[in-house]
Amino acid sequence: MSIFNYHISANTNIMENTDKESKYIRARGRVDELKKFYGNLTSYVLVISGLALINYLTTGFGYMWFLWAAFGWGIGIVFHALKTFDLNPFFGKQWEKRKIEEFMKEDEQNDKWR
Repeated sequence: MSIFNYHISANTNIMENTDKESKYIRARGRVDELKKFYGNLTSYVLVISGLALINYLTTGFGYMWFLWAAFGWGIGIVFHALKTFDLNPFFGKQWEKRKIEEFMKEDEQNDKWR
């Protein structure tokens, strides 16, 4: 094996390791996002259930004030879910990926003309 071939294989190994590390970092970030969402959802269910119990014990659901808290926090949960599961059809990760690829192609075409 020549020095040139060794240098290429060493660079290939470095690139593969870097790619694996970046995939691991992205996967770890995704797991953290999911943990935050499910933690938020769990606390929502527990706290709203507790508020409903307090409401029932004090007024017997004469006036269901706990629904105001459930509605407000629920809106936050919905937006958190949209972000976590990339459910935004207009500006989600797929849109970002398409735009980045589009700009990269434009730059390549502009570089050909220079």
